[in-house]
Amino acid sequence: MNWTEIDIYTTTEGIDPVCGCLLRIGITGFEIRDSKDLEDFLNDKTANWDYIDDDLMELKNCETCVTVYVAENEQGAETAAMIRSEMKALKRRDEEDRFGRLAVEMSGVREEDWANNWKQYFKPIRIGEKLLIKPSWEEPVDSTTRTILEIDPASSFGTGQHDTTKLCLEFVERFVKKDARQLDVGCGSGILSIAGILLGAKEAYAVDTDENSTNIAAENAAKNDIKPDIYRTFCGNIIDDEALRKKLSENGKFDIITANIVADVLIAMSPIFGGFLADDGIIIISGIILERCDEVMNSFYDKGYKLIELRESEGWAAAVFRR
Repeated sequence: MNWTEIDIYTTTEGIDPVCGCLLRIGITGFEIRDSKDLEDFLNDKTANWDYIDDDLMELKNCETCVTVYVAENEQGAETAAMIRSEMKALKRRDEEDRFGRLAVEMSGVREEDWANNWKQYFKPIRIGEKLLIKPSWEEPVDSTTRTILEIDPASSFGTGQHDTTKLCLEFVERFVKKDARQLDVGCGSGILSIAGILLGAKEAYAVDTDENSTNIAAENAAKNDIKPDIYRTFCGNIIDDEALRKKLSENGKFDIITANIVADVLIAMSPIFGGFLADDGIIIISGIILERCDEVMNSFYDKGYKLIELRESEGWAAAVFRR
């Protein structure tokens, strides 16, 4: 198997937050290069050494960097998109600019070229009993009677290849009802809410903290002939943006909420979802690494939600709760 190197440029202070983000999306192995490590080593008066290798001395003036490796396949492409999304979110939270650039570079691939380099891995995929997900540059795999959802990820997470997205889409297919209203939190490419519309929902609101993602979601909705009057996008964080919460609620409650994010954010949002959800409404959550599944589940139990179903795939979990 071939691998792609992904470098994340940060500061000494940013190492822990960056690594925390990587752990939340299931990445447990990474390399760290930090000039402060060499400085601490040189200042250690108890160390016994009389020679320092040239490779080690290169650390002296290096920019702090966290490096991970992802497979050159569809899962690796989705993981790369998740990393980029996490770093953009961390950068927005870093109001004092303590964590550096948080730039994500892949083996010398330029920002504007990265999506094209991964196109080879985005192929049509059947999900559940009704959906066929395909990028615009691929033809359908057959003359299927499935509902075709065309998605171009650009730099946003969500093509249907990753286990978290697959689990969510399978649940959306089962639980979305005709004429339902859907709220998609952390929409990424918009795949979950676009699927909801194509499967019968009458209206969907897609929310993300990344403006690039909301723009991509709107573009993907248009590719699927979904009109902007029934598919609205919003940029912001519902946890701390009261004005956004009011805007989302002004036309009534939602019959189904989808949130494919990470454990910490799902826990933080668990007290907020109830303000958006209609009586007997459904919440579909995913993006949960198995090690934190119980913690996330308990946060929803504590808010009075009833678990309808919990599914696992390749180290990830997704759940459906009813109000």
